[in-house]
Amino acid sequence: MRQSRAVLLPPGLPVADPLGRPLALAVSASALVALPGAWSLWRAARASGRSSRGARLLAVGVVVALAGPLLALLCAWMLLADEWYDVREQRMMLAGLMSLGVIVGSPMLGWGLLRLPGIGDTPGVRMRHLLDGLTVGAAIFIFGWALIINPNSAWFPLPDRGGCIPVAVAASIAPLIVGLAMILAVRVPAPRRPIARAAVGAAAVSVAGTGLAVGICYDLVWMVLTGGLLLPAGVFLMAYKPRWREVRAEIGAPAPTSGLLTALLPVSAILVATVYQAVRSGGTLDVPTIVAGMFVGLLLVARQHLGYQDVKRYATRLADSERHFRELAHTDPLTGLSNRRGLLRTLFEDAVDGPPCTLLAIDLDGFKNINDMRGHDVGDDVLVEVGQRLRLNLRPGDVAARLGGDEFAVLMWAGPKDALEVAQRLLGVLAKAYQARQGMAYLSASIGLAGCARADSVPMLMRNADLALRFAKQRGKNRVEEYSAEYDEWLRRRTTVEHELRGAIERDELSVVFQPVVALPSMRPVGAEALIRWHHPQLGKINPDEFIPIAEESGLIQSVGMWVLNQACRQLARWLADGHDVWVSVNVSPRELHPAEYVNRVADVVRAHRVPLSRLVFEVTEQAVAEDLEELKIRLSTLRDMGARIALDDFGSGYSSLSQLRHLPVDILKIDHSLVRDMGRDARPAPMVDVVVRLGHRLGLEVIAEGIGDITQRQVVEQAGCRFGQGSLFGWGVPAEHMEALLASAQPLHNGHPLPGGGVGPAAAMAPPTPLPAQLPPPQAATPVSQPVGEVDSAAEMRKS
Repeated sequence: MRQSRAVLLPPGLPVADPLGRPLALAVSASALVALPGAWSLWRAARASGRSSRGARLLAVGVVVALAGPLLALLCAWMLLADEWYDVREQRMMLAGLMSLGVIVGSPMLGWGLLRLPGIGDTPGVRMRHLLDGLTVGAAIFIFGWALIINPNSAWFPLPDRGGCIPVAVAASIAPLIVGLAMILAVRVPAPRRPIARAAVGAAAVSVAGTGLAVGICYDLVWMVLTGGLLLPAGVFLMAYKPRWREVRAEIGAPAPTSGLLTALLPVSAILVATVYQAVRSGGTLDVPTIVAGMFVGLLLVARQHLGYQDVKRYATRLADSERHFRELAHTDPLTGLSNRRGLLRTLFEDAVDGPPCTLLAIDLDGFKNINDMRGHDVGDDVLVEVGQRLRLNLRPGDVAARLGGDEFAVLMWAGPKDALEVAQRLLGVLAKAYQARQGMAYLSASIGLAGCARADSVPMLMRNADLALRFAKQRGKNRVEEYSAEYDEWLRRRTTVEHELRGAIERDELSVVFQPVVALPSMRPVGAEALIRWHHPQLGKINPDEFIPIAEESGLIQSVGMWVLNQACRQLARWLADGHDVWVSVNVSPRELHPAEYVNRVADVVRAHRVPLSRLVFEVTEQAVAEDLEELKIRLSTLRDMGARIALDDFGSGYSSLSQLRHLPVDILKIDHSLVRDMGRDARPAPMVDVVVRLGHRLGLEVIAEGIGDITQRQVVEQAGCRFGQGSLFGWGVPAEHMEALLASAQPLHNGHPLPGGGVGPAAAMAPPTPLPAQLPPPQAATPVSQPVGEVDSAAEMRKS
């Protein structure tokens, strides 16, 4: 017998048709959208690369969620095709099939959301999102159950027509998915739109499947229709532009949180719902509310435990990071040794008021040449090898550090005596050949040693070691120097001299003296070398050997050198105006010649004083030319082309080779005084003087012997064939007035014949040098003859032959 159908709808709604047609319509519409949507999600999973698991889970979850309605519709067509009967077993069967898709598919959708790129790459992040989402979902369930669908609720009570257990399970899962979707839509970092759209879509699918099951179970046509429309809409939201591959996942783990702020609102909602239910039911709570409350409590405990673990891991990670960066901050990245900061930390922590210690400052000799000639890669290889040698040749506990560039330091826990032995051994270790990527490299090291006991502070200790290293460099390199208090006095003196030198020109403390250059054997002055002198009001007379190197190191040599050139040209102009036939030489530092504008400055000075450049001689030392040949050769050639003459000073004391000498723009060789003093016995010519004179004449160069201090040395130089001399025998550097008096009293040459004073006429003086015999007769005694000074062209005597 056919049973009458009792239509169960909310109050005021019209009676609906049987559920078959709405169910078929809902399922058909869902299938039309869900299946292409699942295919779109699957394709998005293939394009997501390593993050494809979340998209695949969403695609499978959509298919599983749709399988429930499809299976229910198939069963309705096969088993209930004749007519719908309001039988409890039939409703429960169809509702159970509907719920099956929600029960199986919703967890897959939720886990798929958690595996999408941009949610979080670490399990801890996903677990936090999951626990927070379940807490919110449980609150939604309790709130909805107690205030809306509970049979004792005054809003929308469901009739007690028998329980649909699968529907109840689905109705318990759907709020959890909704809560998870809410958390993900709010918590994920920007850009969150693709994730939020997928989360809302997954929640809609879960709610739609539950709505279909509830509608079938309780004979609610409007709910079946609503679920049928919501299901394809949710699938569409998930499948529309699934660009999760463009969302970057979090870099590193975020800062840990306890989750109390997230749980505050759900717990408040649960409290309100339970109070409301207790009031409505006379102080009692039903089983679903109690179970849901216990579940929320477990979630909160789990969330707090997870928060505690996160805080613990976060603190450990911070401590490890701090330790790592502290080591990086105190370690040289190239050699692995301590850096300056690490050495200072050790000095302050262990050396101050600690055991006896000694600091070694080490600098590599010639390392700059390796970097410049063979590249920084080879230089780095050498530095790495130096670090390894230091590490392997120190005692346990000693600290090796790289301070920067090619500067190293070693802190030894020993007194200076023991440290000196180790430092001497390190010299040999560091002087061995280095195997680099482009062949072998060779260099040495200089070491400065300072004991900790002699320093009042750590900065003072490092200063003492640096000062000792500086002296090791100045005293020949490849040596060890121990700090001495005399170094402090030297440094204070040098600092004072440098400070006072900066204003010496303005204070008119500098002066120029002139040392005569004489023709041999007549000893008549033909030129003068301009020499700088400095007399300080408090410091007294300061030697040029002291302040000239300081001027070169501090960059003051440019201004000092131009001042000397100005003074020399001014005086030369006066002498020439007075009729004296003379030339003047000035010493030039390599630091002055390096700037390209030096030649222009010389031209300006000469032009200002109206002095012919042929009367100027620029003297440069042999060692300076050997060290910087190409650069100086350009400047000297330019000066020579302008008319000036170039003298190679201190020849015989440096490193010039004969091949270099042939190509240097040089007119004059000045024999170093050390060669002049090297005389043979029996008044024979000094061997090196004789060789240099012959060499100079063969190369077409004039030769001047420096440092002639007595008659014997003069005779030796004359016997060697040298035509010009300079030294204390002919006078030290004197003021311009004295030099002028010397020029005025000089004996001239006459008609090219030997004069009673041993002079030679102009024609003979201008003739090119001729080969000299092995031994010349001794010069005759000079007899003064009065004659005008301006008759002799002494500049021609100095010309290039």
